[in-house]
Amino acid sequence: MFTIRDLVQPRTIEEAYQALVGNSSSTLLGGCAFLRLGSQKIGTAIDLSKLNLDYIKEQPAYIEIGAMATFRDVETNPVLMQIFNGVLPRSVSYVMGVQFRNIITVGATVYAKYGFSDLITPLLALDTEVELYQGGRMSLEKFLDNSYSKDILTRIFIKKNERKAVYQNLRNSATDYPILNAAVSKLNDQWRIVVGARPQRAKVATKASAELSGGNVSMETIDHAANLAAEELSFGTNMRGTEEYRKAMCRVLVKRAIMEVLPCR
Repeated sequence: MFTIRDLVQPRTIEEAYQALVGNSSSTLLGGCAFLRLGSQKIGTAIDLSKLNLDYIKEQPAYIEIGAMATFRDVETNPVLMQIFNGVLPRSVSYVMGVQFRNIITVGATVYAKYGFSDLITPLLALDTEVELYQGGRMSLEKFLDNSYSKDILTRIFIKKNERKAVYQNLRNSATDYPILNAAVSKLNDQWRIVVGARPQRAKVATKASAELSGGNVSMETIDHAANLAAEELSFGTNMRGTEEYRKAMCRVLVKRAIMEVLPCR
């Protein structure tokens, strides 16, 4: 369990930001799903629930997701079910229990850059941008690859296009974190291959993606792309799996995802 000395519920983003940077022991509260799993003493807890960020909106060019939208919101949203082959609702549906998905927030998950995330991997396979209150708007890939000072992730934007995407994951059990996950997407002749829970955070396999892009896709190129993904990305060992096992399973998941994307229309 975690303990809180002071709780702040700001009414504006600016107020929340000032509370965040004004105290070295301040912590933003999302759904607190993962905070509850550990033991932590929080000096100033900043609750963003009063900022009206719990929404999913369809804009002309983007799907806009507020930072306080939950995994359950993503899972049941009718627009997300119909676009991108339904990859986002499907990916979060693997997270243990509806009760858990009702409290996990999109913003907290992405900002924390969790390596085991079921959501970040497919988001990275799409054309996704994040918006930070101070840092501004940037691609999700840039955000994941760089470090930033204390900031607040306010919104996520996913470009609306005809990209088709598929999510694959490997787990010891239905309620466990993934041992490895992968997402593959295709827009016209451009492919994107992403692997996460390595156990490091999700990353685009650029060489493997280039292998499939701009040409005819055959079983030979699919096998080559899956092997490239396993070779160009790094893997680690933890209690859920070894480096060697993850590397071997990367080839399997990437190949499955490519094969599943191919017939999508």
